[in-house]
Amino acid sequence: MKWFYRQGRLHNGPFETVVDGSIPGWRHTGLRVASLKQGIVATLNETHVERIVVPLNGSFVVEYTVLGKTEKQTMRGRQSPFHGATDTLYLPMGSTANITGIGRVAIAEGPASRVKDLKYSPASEVPLELRGAGRATRQVHNFGTPFALDADRLIVCEVITPADNWSSYPPHKHDEYIPGVESNLEEIYYFEVANARGTKAPRGTDPIGFFRNYGTEARKIDTLTEVRTGDVALVPFGWHGPAMAAPGYDLYYLNVMAGPDPDRSWNISDDPHHSWVRSTWAVQQPDPRLPYTSQE
Repeated sequence: MKWFYRQGRLHNGPFETVVDGSIPGWRHTGLRVASLKQGIVATLNETHVERIVVPLNGSFVVEYTVLGKTEKQTMRGRQSPFHGATDTLYLPMGSTANITGIGRVAIAEGPASRVKDLKYSPASEVPLELRGAGRATRQVHNFGTPFALDADRLIVCEVITPADNWSSYPPHKHDEYIPGVESNLEEIYYFEVANARGTKAPRGTDPIGFFRNYGTEARKIDTLTEVRTGDVALVPFGWHGPAMAAPGYDLYYLNVMAGPDPDRSWNISDDPHHSWVRSTWAVQQPDPRLPYTSQE
């Protein structure tokens, strides 16, 4: 099975990336990414999925139809994924939409069975978390996690990792359902990488990060690769992490999760070889470069 895709390898129509059930072994989560310009429309027709619209950069208008009623939502967006949180729009199962604007937009999606309430979340209301400490500090925007959004199945967040830091660390997994202990969730990582904020890099740089996903003797998987803007890693099971921001380059990723569990929860188990690292954060300070916001 193939679990890592370079930018453009999942191209479909106006979308440069489409992750859905057409990928063998993939069932519960989906992702669409489009680079839009004047006159181009990203159309979302499927009605059996719920979605979260996430501007990566630029501004957009989403014209959506829910329960036979059509309305528009303007999304201010942001300068880049490295400029803090963005406004998001949750579209429940049964809705359709057309997205117009200039910039790059991601749509997290997944099959649903219950209709929830539509929700627009301005950037100012997105829960911001500084997770970890020291060189494991990262910035998490929890706009689509269970405590922030009442979705049916989807769990979505995004992470900014400044140059030199590690995130998705310690390595962890969520591939079996143990109530209150571990969830069974597919996960998509969509990456973007840029010259480290505040640096004066020369022209012609090639921003990179790295990503790791490994399994067990019983369930083998082995992904260890450079990542660049637009790349996608699929995590069907196994320990995943770290996601590493190389010196000189900031790393961003959008996480899309969902699974077959009877409840919508996000419980993880650390790789026991590395779980001790969490205890070291208590005596370290968060990285002072964070949080990244819309201000330069």
